[in-house]
Amino acid sequence: MKKSLLNYCGLLGIVAFLSYTAAAVFSPMAYPGYDWMAQAVSDLSAANAPSLALWNQLSALYNVCEVVCATVVCIGIRGQKTKLLRAGIYLFAVMEWISAVGYRMFPLSDSGYAGAFQDVMHMVVTALVVLLSIVSLTVIIIAGAKREGRDCRSYGICAAVALCMMLVGAMGMKIVPAAYFGVVERFSVFAATGFNAALGIHLFISKTNKGAFQNEKQDISASA
Repeated sequence: MKKSLLNYCGLLGIVAFLSYTAAAVFSPMAYPGYDWMAQAVSDLSAANAPSLALWNQLSALYNVCEVVCATVVCIGIRGQKTKLLRAGIYLFAVMEWISAVGYRMFPLSDSGYAGAFQDVMHMVVTALVVLLSIVSLTVIIIAGAKREGRDCRSYGICAAVALCMMLVGAMGMKIVPAAYFGVVERFSVFAATGFNAALGIHLFISKTNKGAFQNEKQDISASA
């Protein structure tokens, strides 16, 4: 089946994932003394971090592709699957926009938490991102588990994996020694971008929305 431009836009989720991974893996090379096992990923993009320039270069595609992918998935799923699944995906897309805009506006002022206004706002953004992530993923899991949502199963499975990763990260940061904070924190930060890539793959392999748009055109023609 011939794929539409919308289907191909789903691949931007993979581009975003690879861009973020490259930033997380290679930016420490520009940050003397950075310990990835103990420090958060966001330390690499702090306002005074020596790795900031390299981080911005490597994550440039991530910032754009992440929100574009989430947005086109919302467009592509219109009229498809179940209302509950669509609601979960819409909430996840809202989270992606808050993350993209909020973290860009309020990066940490220093590695760790310095207590400045932008640090407080960074934490507020993080709280919103975490809350929306948990709610949206839970809704998608429920949608996939419902009997009438059989064609939503794969979405639910991917959401369950992402939510488990987030919970491992959240609980692990409270449990593990400080020397391993960065290890468990990465479970959480990669869960969201990984699930976004999974949504993009679903869009790419789906039959969707070309048909949905054709139906809209037919409706318009019929009413004219």
